[in-house]
Amino acid sequence: MLKSRHALLIAIAASLTACGETSSLQVSDGTGPTPKLPEPNPTLIPTVNIAPAIGWPKGTKPLAAAGTQVNAFAENLDHPRWLYVLPNGDVLVAETNAPPKPDDSQGIRGWIAGKIMGRAGAAVPSANRITLLRDQDHDGVAETRSVFLDHLNSPFGMTLVGNDLYVADTDKLLRFPYQNGDTRITAAGTKVVDLPGGTLNHHWTKNVIASPDGSKLYVTVGSNSNVGENGLNQEQGRAAIWEVDRTSGQHRLFATGLRNPNGLAWEPVSGALWTAVNERDEIGSDLVPDYITSVKDGAFYGWPFSYYGQHVDVRVKPQNLDLVSKAIAPDYAVGPHTASLGLTFAQGSKLPAPFNEGAFIGQHGSWNRKPHSGYKVIFVPFSAGKPQGPPVDVLSGFLSADEKAYGRPVGVVIDRQGDLLVADDVGNTIWRVSAAKAP
Repeated sequence: MLKSRHALLIAIAASLTACGETSSLQVSDGTGPTPKLPEPNPTLIPTVNIAPAIGWPKGTKPLAAAGTQVNAFAENLDHPRWLYVLPNGDVLVAETNAPPKPDDSQGIRGWIAGKIMGRAGAAVPSANRITLLRDQDHDGVAETRSVFLDHLNSPFGMTLVGNDLYVADTDKLLRFPYQNGDTRITAAGTKVVDLPGGTLNHHWTKNVIASPDGSKLYVTVGSNSNVGENGLNQEQGRAAIWEVDRTSGQHRLFATGLRNPNGLAWEPVSGALWTAVNERDEIGSDLVPDYITSVKDGAFYGWPFSYYGQHVDVRVKPQNLDLVSKAIAPDYAVGPHTASLGLTFAQGSKLPAPFNEGAFIGQHGSWNRKPHSGYKVIFVPFSAGKPQGPPVDVLSGFLSADEKAYGRPVGVVIDRQGDLLVADDVGNTIWRVSAAKAP
């Protein structure tokens, strides 16, 4: 009986990859300050189109934009997701994956989702550590690495203020003592504040950055569902960016209605806080575009009741039209289902034009769209502190000709040399994009 049930579930999982609808628009239609938003197209069985993870064949690498080149800064890592550059140029990488969350995988749907995520390379156990990479001779390759912090709980975001290093675990924000040049921290972390976690913990990644004066910390907390289907009582403090007092740990909700914010960065011209957000799934390949946006204090961005401003999502019961009337549309769409996670601005970059003013975005890649979207690093040009013009591919070629994933880009950061580093969690590599050398 168990064997036949197991076989049936496998057959259902396999059939799901062939079900659903197909996009009628281009990714570019869902990109920019005024993306096209067609009518929702939900299906009985959601569109599932995973690019199976296979890793990079020996001797291969992504395709770099004209005027740039790419090399492996560090290889053979364990699911590297997020990056942070210390003042002395050392690079911290969070080798991490989802924590156990048994209440997020209930029933046949949960079982199938787990199998499909496994095909995408997202089901490996979390290494739960932060590794330090050092390029002592500045040749663009990290020749030394050390375990900087371990025994963490699905760590993600990192930021340094003075001699205090903050790490966002999946369920708490921690502070560690750091001295310039340290290659390992052995001191126990001090809890600054608890973060929403638990046995459901649907969007588990938590990012953190500091305010320019170092007095406040800003922490991203994703939703506990797609559109509130687990109950709005499970969404307390979620789908939001928190503002945390660095000294006391007191916090407030700085902005809400952000389904799954990940990247955080300060725009260098305006000084505004920007974030990269994953929007909702299962209403068609063309909905809803992920986006980057400036984040206004006290603003509500729609989730779960509406998307892209005040477009009501009729799946959400009960609705809250009063709150929908206050929803702010984001600044710039970056394509439907692209899973845009990483975000950093070009400040300090030595890459050639047009990559000298604007935002780099790591797009992890779609599962709910036919054909695929994302699986690349893009650059959105800015002028006077605002997006200006269409995006430009920085790194591409993450998918094979038969649509298997060599890699999936996540975190992006500018290093001390002015090059772009990209964390590739399927390729287990940190890629370095630099200006091409003259022939």
